[in-house]
Amino acid sequence: MSTQNENEAFTKLDDVVETIVAANAERNDEQSIFPRENLDALAAAGWTRVLIPHDYGGLGLDHVAFAEASYRIGQKDASTGLVYVMHVGAAQTVNLYGTHDQKERWLRPNGKYLLGTYSTSERASGGHWWYNFSEASRDGEDYIVNAEKSFTTSAGKADYYITQTRTPGARDQSDISFFIVDGGSPGITPGPWNALGVRGNHSGPIRYDGVKVPKRDRLGEENQGKEIIYNGVSPIYLVGLGAVWEGVARGVYDTAVNHIKNSFHQDTNKRLADYQAIRQELAKAKVHIESLGAWRRELASRLDTLWRSNSPQAELLIALTEFKVHASETANVAAAAALTVTGGYGYKKGALERYFRDARAGIGMGPSNIIARDWIGKTSVGLPLELFYEGGE
Repeated sequence: MSTQNENEAFTKLDDVVETIVAANAERNDEQSIFPRENLDALAAAGWTRVLIPHDYGGLGLDHVAFAEASYRIGQKDASTGLVYVMHVGAAQTVNLYGTHDQKERWLRPNGKYLLGTYSTSERASGGHWWYNFSEASRDGEDYIVNAEKSFTTSAGKADYYITQTRTPGARDQSDISFFIVDGGSPGITPGPWNALGVRGNHSGPIRYDGVKVPKRDRLGEENQGKEIIYNGVSPIYLVGLGAVWEGVARGVYDTAVNHIKNSFHQDTNKRLADYQAIRQELAKAKVHIESLGAWRRELASRLDTLWRSNSPQAELLIALTEFKVHASETANVAAAAALTVTGGYGYKKGALERYFRDARAGIGMGPSNIIARDWIGKTSVGLPLELFYEGGE
C-alpha cells in the first residue's frame, strides 16, 4: 500500500475511533454491550483486514500499522481494542497457516466481514492457556470437538473460533491441532460475561459439545499446534495486547490532564494544574507512558521483518512478553495516578473510573504478569522455557 493510501486508511480509522468507538464506550461498559457497532465501522474502514493481502480483500498493511491501530482504539475503549486484537490475530493465524480455500471462505469479505477470535484457555490449566486437556476425536476424515474453554473473547458473538485441542490419539499434551470452528455450528454454548472491567468484550466461557469440524477446516497439519502457538498466535497477540494497554495508559492520562487543566478551586483561585504535587504525580505516569511507543514500533517492525522472510516469529516471544507486562503495568500506574489527581471526581462512575477497572484486566490476561515475569527471569539466567512439560513453564 502506498504512503498516501496508508494515510487515508489511518484518517478513516481516526474518524471511526473518535466518532463511534469513543461515543459508545460509556454505554457499552455500563450495559455490558458487545461493541458490534464499533467493529462494523472498523470493518467498513477496512481495519478488520489490516494484515490480509489485497488478493483476499485486505488492506495489506503490516504489524506496525496493526499495533498503531490497536493503540489508538485502546485510548478510547479497551473492550473494543481487545476484541479487535483477537479478531486480527485469528485472521492472521489463518493467513499464516490456512489453505487458499480457508482464506477465501474465512478472510475474504464476500459482502460481509466475518468476526474471528481465539478460543484456547481451559479452566483445568488456569493461566497456562496453551495447555489443553480437551482432545478432538475423529468422524471419518472430519473431527468432533468436545471442550470447555474458560475465557474466549467475543464468546457467542464470533463468526469463527480458532480453537486448539489435543490431536485425536495424542501421545501427550504437546500433540496439538488447531481448527477453524464455524460460530454457527450446533453444540456451541457461550456462558455469561459479567466482569469488573472490559465489560464489553464478552470474554466468557464457551462449551463445544460434539461440534463437527470438517477436515477442510483443520488449520495446518495435525500436531502442528505447538508451532502455531509459538509462531502464529503468540507474537501478534502479544504486540496487539501490549498496544491496547499502552492506549489505555495514554487515554486515562489525557483524560486526567484535561480535567485538571479545566477544574478550579474558587477558594484559592487556582486550577488543579497549578498545584505542584498534582503535576508531579502526572509526570511520574507520563515517564512510564513515553517508554512504550518507540518500543512498540520497534517490536512490530521486527515482527514484519520475520514475517516477510518467513522466519520463526517466536524469536521475539520474550521481548513481546516484556512489552505486554510493562504496558499493562503502565496502564495501571497511569489509571491510579489519574484517580489520585482528580480526587472524588475520578472515583465517580465515568470515564476515569472505567479506565481504572479496565486497566486491571491487563495484569491477569494470559500470560499473566506473574507467569510472564518468570518466563523472563528463566531466560535471563539460561533456564529452559518449555511450556508443555513440568519444570519448563
